[in-house]
Amino acid sequence: MVALLRKELRQAGWTARKLAVEFKISEPTAKRWLAGKGLTLERIEQLADLCGMGIAELAREAEHAQPGMTRELTLAQERELASDVFLSFLFMTIVGGISPQETAEDLAVPAHMMESALARLERLALIDRLSGGRVRSLVDRSMLFRKSPMRALFEARMKPAFLAIDFSSANAVYASEVMKLSEAGAAMLAELIEQHRRDVQALAERDRDSTLLTRKWYGMLCAARPLDLILLSEAVGKTGGPEA
Repeated sequence: MVALLRKELRQAGWTARKLAVEFKISEPTAKRWLAGKGLTLERIEQLADLCGMGIAELAREAEHAQPGMTRELTLAQERELASDVFLSFLFMTIVGGISPQETAEDLAVPAHMMESALARLERLALIDRLSGGRVRSLVDRSMLFRKSPMRALFEARMKPAFLAIDFSSANAVYASEVMKLSEAGAAMLAELIEQHRRDVQALAERDRDSTLLTRKWYGMLCAARPLDLILLSEAVGKTGGPEA
């Protein structure tokens, strides 16, 4: 129940700093509450009230929470998401713990458009719609897109955004590496990339809970591929051959 309460508080925008101000306590104490320490039944009820929930409702939702959420979408679900760029973006934000209200404010989404998108996600069994305009993802955040529709959407929409980066700019944020790996090493690299994704998700949650600064939307891409050495070999041939 504490984990669900923490998630609901986060989605409602209640960070440790804001809770400290609201209850006139220190920020470390607020963080302890969010970790489930030092919470009385009365305090849990007060925190639930901040999310527009009663403690009975919180208990019911915690009881019916799905511990084994899906980590892979069906082909039909992927096709539906891939057919609508905004729908897929909204789904990803909900999975990431961002409320539809926050997304609507940032993107100036009309109420009727948000309502239609949420209804579609609910019909697809990707979210549950709860009281007070809240939603709950039915998909684990560590999900993988293994089918072609969402991968094709990334190819068409997200890949150009990353390729448009000016890597010569002093402000460009990226890292690169060249190495030789066995098949086992390449598999371990793929797992490291996935672990990095989970670390970034945790970073985003910590930042959301603690920062007072304005947050912006960021995209991140981690990829690895075998190098094509043909062009490099041609360059070596041009510069390393005997002079005429």
